[in-house]
Order: sequence, then C-alpha cells, then structure tokens
Amino acid sequence: MERLTDLESEVMDRVWSARGEVTVRDVRDLLERPLAYTTVMTVMDRLFRKGWLRRERVGRSYRYQPTLSRSAYTARLMSEVLSKTEDRGLALLHFVETMDAAEYETLRSAVQWHDSQRARGGDTSSLA
Repeated sequence: MERLTDLESEVMDRVWSARGEVTVRDVRDLLERPLAYTTVMTVMDRLFRKGWLRRERVGRSYRYQPTLSRSAYTARLMSEVLSKTEDRGLALLHFVETMDAAEYETLRSAVQWHDSQRARGGDTSSLA
C-alpha cells in the first residue's frame, strides 16, 4: 500500500475515529478545516482506489470503511522505517529505550503471546 499524503492521512484519521461506516459528508463535517465536499469526495475515492477504504453504494452515495486499522497502519510505518536501517537490532534497542514502563510491559506481553502462538503452530500474522 502506498503511503498516505497529509490530506489523505487527515481523512483517514477521521474515518478511523468514526469506528464504523462513514459518508463523505460525515468526514467533511469531522475535519478541522473547511474543505469543499468535492475535495473530500475526491480524496476518499483516491483512498478507495489505493486500497485504504472499501465502499458500498447506499442510494446515491457511498458508505466507506477502512480496510486496515490505525494500529496496523502504524505498524506498517514502523516496519518501513525499521527496514531502512543497517542494524535493526540496535534500532530496536534504541526504540525500546524510549518506552515508558507500561509500553515496555505491553511489548513484553506481545512478544510472549507471539512466541506462544508460534510454538503451538498458531497464526501470528494478524492481531485484533
């Protein structure tokens, strides 16, 4: 999937925050700056064509939903950044050093869960 532009990111933030189906008008109303309806419609159509949104026609308009959760998108960005370093282990170590205790515990639990799933032959490719 292509990275999001600033405006696409702003629109996706509103879609993710809505936690359900949204229309162009819904997203336009949630944006913090005034944009023309057609601008938001064009951005959402681009996001659909790029695979970020799925849509269903309802009457004369579409209802949109994200194809990827915000956390999955963030994980992809982190993975992309990590892939650009020569020493992934050192980069991860520096990243862990920036975490507070709660974040570290969350990471530790996630690694333990992942290891136990792998040991049982379970699927570790997707999280809820």
